[in-house]
Amino acid sequence: MPEYPGQLTSKLPNVGTSIFAVMSKLAIEHNAINLSQGFPDFPISEKLVARVNHYMKKGFNQYAPMPGVPVLRKAIADKVSRTYQVDYDPETEITITAGATQALFTAIAAFVKEGDEVIIFEPAYDSYAPAVRLQGGLVKYVRLAQPDFTIQWDAVRKMVSNRTRMIIINSPHNPSASLLSHEDMKQLEQLTNNRDIIVLSDEVYEHLIFDGKKHFSACLYPGLAHRSLVVGSFGKTFHATGWKTGFVLAPANLTAEFRKVHQFNVFAVNTPIQHAIADMLKDEANYNSLPQFFQSKRDFFAALLRESRFKVLPSYGTYFQLLDYSAVSELPEKEFATWLVCEHGLAVIPLSAFYHDQFNQQLVRVCFAKTEETLTKAAEVLCRI
Repeated sequence: MPEYPGQLTSKLPNVGTSIFAVMSKLAIEHNAINLSQGFPDFPISEKLVARVNHYMKKGFNQYAPMPGVPVLRKAIADKVSRTYQVDYDPETEITITAGATQALFTAIAAFVKEGDEVIIFEPAYDSYAPAVRLQGGLVKYVRLAQPDFTIQWDAVRKMVSNRTRMIIINSPHNPSASLLSHEDMKQLEQLTNNRDIIVLSDEVYEHLIFDGKKHFSACLYPGLAHRSLVVGSFGKTFHATGWKTGFVLAPANLTAEFRKVHQFNVFAVNTPIQHAIADMLKDEANYNSLPQFFQSKRDFFAALLRESRFKVLPSYGTYFQLLDYSAVSELPEKEFATWLVCEHGLAVIPLSAFYHDQFNQQLVRVCFAKTEETLTKAAEVLCRI
């Protein structure tokens, strides 16, 4: 096909193919074990599949209402009330989205204007900054402090200006597997008090919390809840990442603005899947069992690595684990990850991919949402190095 004859100016000139796509492509080329992308390699619930099939056969195959089917929004409201003792109106304060990434993009598009500043904590999920830049916003990065990937709130206060429009938080945190504490949330509540700042709270791993720890949602804090959009993901909760179904909780005034954009970039989300998930949410066991389920996988994999030269960093949430390879190689993270997949048949993600400046700490991220067979094979590779 002939190329466009005019001058083409990229809106994202410094953005290439994501590291997730790159590593997964290399994994396929080298027939490698893939611990890079965050998706399970085990089957999803047969009951959930049966419910989707049930609603397909019942004829629930046309467009859903723009905000989401009412039964699912009601089921989410009930679940949030049970989990956090916080009430959201399913009609005006809950929206179903085509996955969490769409929810994040839509929230940024709805509230960030040209010249607005958005604070992002690094390492950060790679969709945040490009979405801000596409709206003409300015990204201000705050680096999480090592060794525990904690927020230094004094540094954040210095970063806030009268142009700060949004602060994006993520807990449980991808990729570090750290958690925001109650004190962190109180600091954020105090910081944003009497300021025109929106909080975008990425809480897609809300049910994947380990070691008896607690998830402190933004919706638990009145001073945050009235300015926050809380993003959740059913793909994470029900092991079905390919279904791309998520949701947003927000007060009515923020939801109204969010839906103005949502209706034009997605409009409606998969109808039979929404009905099936509504059924699954009625049984708390379908999500309350997740901490134990994934903690056992985390512990299984960590035990296999005890005899390796890799240092296993703490993982308090998500289904990710950071590995320190400083005793193995002096290569920078991206080069090490490439070497690992090409020479040893194991795909991981360099942590530097989650920083805007390719900050190297000799850390890689692995996903342990895999079968024991997959984790055992991966550990065998790592223990041989």
